[in-house]
Amino acid sequence: MAITLFTNSSAMSASNALQKANSTLSSAMENLGTGKRINKASDDAAGLQVATRLQGQTNGMAVAQRNIADASTMLQTGEGAMDEVSNIMYRMKDLATQGATDTNTADSRKAIDTEMDSLKTELNSIMSNTSYAGNKLFSDTTKDGKTTTAKMGAEMTFQTGSESGETTKVDVSSQLNSVLGSISSLSGATVSDTTTKADDGTTSTTSGTTNANALIDTLNTALDNVSSLRSSFGASINGLSHASANLTNMKDNTDQALGNIQDADFASEASKMTRSQMLAQTSTSMLKQSNSMSSLVMSILG
Repeated sequence: MAITLFTNSSAMSASNALQKANSTLSSAMENLGTGKRINKASDDAAGLQVATRLQGQTNGMAVAQRNIADASTMLQTGEGAMDEVSNIMYRMKDLATQGATDTNTADSRKAIDTEMDSLKTELNSIMSNTSYAGNKLFSDTTKDGKTTTAKMGAEMTFQTGSESGETTKVDVSSQLNSVLGSISSLSGATVSDTTTKADDGTTSTTSGTTNANALIDTLNTALDNVSSLRSSFGASINGLSHASANLTNMKDNTDQALGNIQDADFASEASKMTRSQMLAQTSTSMLKQSNSMSSLVMSILG
């Protein structure tokens, strides 16, 4: 090889090798620092596009999982309220059965009616005040002349997936209306004798025993309606549970696919960093040696 002053091919080769080693070293250190193989589009343009789509899906699935948990909690709130409604109706039926026998005196029937009225008040309170996140579940509300339909008074749609259309619909409005109707029919419940006045001025008396037996039938129907609503709650909660399990499976596999694309292989990157460090050191040493060629030129001229 010719000895020249202006062009030092050895220094150029060593410099290029040093630049490549430093570039590889910088990339390996960045990947190890972030834990990702793709840190910018230039690292893997196609991989970044796929990873971006997968990241959007898995983020949406995480939110959908929270949606399902919230929906289940709301339905469980409603089911819990209906459980207490059932307990109240059980007690009302006990009282109606007690009042259906003629061993009762007028005072004892009045005492039964007093407790019955208290239970009816509590029933109405539960139906009016049960709410979730500020929304009434069973009863419509009116404020400033605007009526808001109860949350469960119409079909409910829950977003249970990361894409549009991935929803679960729950409609318990018909069962709820039946329960509300049953509770309304209990408003005049009594086990005491009642007197009715006809338009012609005549009166008729219905015995407390007859009223109590009619109340037993009304309560049986009411309990059937409440159990139907509770069954709907249970079926919907179970359905959401299955949707959550399926969503968890999809999210886990999506996360794994995303990791395969963008996660850094620490063993490979650490090996690459060590190799690049060694190459950078040897390139630096060779660059230093190649620069000593100029002293050889001076010795020839001398």
